[in-house]
Amino acid sequence: MHIAINAYFWNQPNTGSGQYTRQLVYHLNRLVSDLAITLVYPTLPDGPEPDEVPPGIGLERVPMRPGHVGKVMFEQRGFPAACRRVGATLAHVPYWGPPLRSPVPLIVTIHDLTTLLLPEYNRGARARLYNALVSAAARGADHVLTDSFSSKLDIIDHLGIPETDVTAVYLGVSPNYTPRKAGSDSSLIDMAVMKKYDLPETYVLYLGGYETHKNVINLLHAYTYVARAVGEDYPLLLAGKKPDRVSDNFPDYDGMIARAGLEKYVRWIGYVDEIDKPLLYRNAEAFVFPSRHEGFGLPPLEAMASGTPVVAGDAGSLPEVIGTGGFLVDPDDVRNMAGAIISIVLQEPLAADLRRQGPQQAAKFNWQNTAIETLRVYDRVTKKLQVAKDK
Repeated sequence: MHIAINAYFWNQPNTGSGQYTRQLVYHLNRLVSDLAITLVYPTLPDGPEPDEVPPGIGLERVPMRPGHVGKVMFEQRGFPAACRRVGATLAHVPYWGPPLRSPVPLIVTIHDLTTLLLPEYNRGARARLYNALVSAAARGADHVLTDSFSSKLDIIDHLGIPETDVTAVYLGVSPNYTPRKAGSDSSLIDMAVMKKYDLPETYVLYLGGYETHKNVINLLHAYTYVARAVGEDYPLLLAGKKPDRVSDNFPDYDGMIARAGLEKYVRWIGYVDEIDKPLLYRNAEAFVFPSRHEGFGLPPLEAMASGTPVVAGDAGSLPEVIGTGGFLVDPDDVRNMAGAIISIVLQEPLAADLRRQGPQQAAKFNWQNTAIETLRVYDRVTKKLQVAKDK
């Protein structure tokens, strides 16, 4: 079997799609000796080469023009042409951007339907056209993978794809995310990371995106209560790329912080390098992820694996991921969210229980299982099409 994989997000490991693509390729390559994999990588003029490509993985470069139109042309023309050129027997697009026509059997991973279901992502003509395009293309795929049963139900209900053609395969967590060992002191590396991000001794952490559905505005509302109780001792750190403009998709966070008088209690620390994330999680007193709509939720899983108590929104796929390993709250109940944060930082028995249960829950998710379950789908699709061909 020869799989051609759309590698558009390969050089973006800080994104969910990028991390998924890399982990899937790494583990498939390690697990299956007779599986050929070719990454179909779009190259921009003077753009970077793909980094950290494992030995034995093929690479097919496809020139791509910059911008949204260039991305669509790569997805709809460049990728299918490359699949034919390299002689692939199966194509996999690991994000919601499949071609309408494929020269080989096609599998697409739809992590979630956020851009289709939430109105703020459908207000522009370009967004509506792209959603219509990828929806139609997904209906024509031979099989759809998704990250959770919540997303599977959304795909069946809103795209009209038969249940037999959609498989939920959970994502995994890197072994880099582990709890701090009892009695261990901070190393020179730890101290360098703390200095790099100017980390306080104690803090509550949010790490993720800042689109409207991430619900960070309600986290800030909740922090108006937390600040009055414990804010000086437990500031809220906002990690991840800060939006550079206010729009329908990105609220006015700085305005909200100023109006609520939270300037002393909320700190932006910006983008965090992947190698630094484990320490950032481990040192946090609590990790808060209030999202209203999530296809899976890697950050709270990473936090649980790191032994950090998690407060998460009781919405979308998050209850599947969090289980009993974290504190689930109504994402619109800011008082309850604040109460959960305050309880964790003040009640050591509760925090200790979550530090114990979180890693146990996180251990149920690993990338090797993701690769094995995905390989089974590859085999099932290939056999199904071979049977149809033989009839």
